[in-house]
Amino acid sequence: MTRGFYIGRFQPYHAGHHAMVERIADDVDELVLGIGSADQSHTVHDPFTAGERIMMITKAVKDLDIITYAVPIEDLDRNAVWVSHVQSMSPNFEVAYSNNPLVIRLFEEAGVEVRSSPMFRREELEGTEVRERIRTDGDWESLVPEAVAGVIREIDGIGRLRQVGQTDGPTDEHNDTPA
Repeated sequence: MTRGFYIGRFQPYHAGHHAMVERIADDVDELVLGIGSADQSHTVHDPFTAGERIMMITKAVKDLDIITYAVPIEDLDRNAVWVSHVQSMSPNFEVAYSNNPLVIRLFEEAGVEVRSSPMFRREELEGTEVRERIRTDGDWESLVPEAVAGVIREIDGIGRLRQVGQTDGPTDEHNDTPA
């Protein structure tokens, strides 16, 4: 049995993530989905909580023919120990999947096999684009699995993104809090 690991912020889990999960499902028997920046929420960059992202992922992948585990991974600002942090929070895995150069490097330095996959419609299937469309009343629902759209509506993610996107003055662009 082979278990893979795929990390993302999943803010929100969108059709690009889903296409990657479907591809990975052809390679492994089980898949751990690491929810990166699990300690971040309620900002324009990271609007959804770890629990809400677990709901999105769980509902979106339930019909796939693969056992999945959604695991929150809090940020750790020490790259040299990041892989061991991830491993301590996750079921054991044999292979990691990523297209992020830093993530690839960190896993490789830790002796973990890394596989990359072509990105799916990357120009529009990017969290920033999905969040901006949600915030500005654009067509965002076509970019996420139907189950994810349902979760976003259930938690009033539209209202949250619109509200946290407002400001009463200058903001610190790194964390969306008033300067």
